[in-house]
Amino acid sequence: MVKKLLPLLLALIGTGAGIGAGLFLAPGTGGDDHASGTGAEASAHDAAPPDDGTGAEGHGAPADHGSAVSAGADHGDAAEGHGAETEFVKLNNQFVVPVVADSRVVALVVLAISLEVTAGSAAGVFEEEPKLRDSFLRTLFDHANIGGFDGNFTETPRMDALRRVLFEAARNALGARVKNVLITDIARQDN
Repeated sequence: MVKKLLPLLLALIGTGAGIGAGLFLAPGTGGDDHASGTGAEASAHDAAPPDDGTGAEGHGAPADHGSAVSAGADHGDAAEGHGAETEFVKLNNQFVVPVVADSRVVALVVLAISLEVTAGSAAGVFEEEPKLRDSFLRTLFDHANIGGFDGNFTETPRMDALRRVLFEAARNALGARVKNVLITDIARQDN
């Protein structure tokens, strides 16, 4: 009888320990996590107002156009010299850039890009998105052709140079409402 109860007892103890460890190690849902961090460490998601599903200016839900998240001055805008409130606009699709060597594609680089723009200009960004995507693709192809995605392409100086040229392209396409260009994902797949 004890031989049959011992495995059951060990399984219950293991399950209880697993649940206890999961609760202990889970991200806090209380206010403790944010109390120890600074305002700059808080995510933009925490500052986002509830979405009523209408999107900006009746253009449909944000899922139809990408997404826009507002961020107030308490998220580092004043420190960065922006002054006014901004919002983040995630462009709909990723950018796929071929890396060519010896007249053949040797790799593909995939990027996801978001823009930090002045508050209330997300709808305008989505209206101009085809023009913006064309400008970004030209810039990314040029970057690939000069070897920007060769070797250790995620080095800080290389990423800063890429952000700078993408920012210039965004400013040329959309004007002064663009405050920053954010590369949210980047990956290279070699053939």
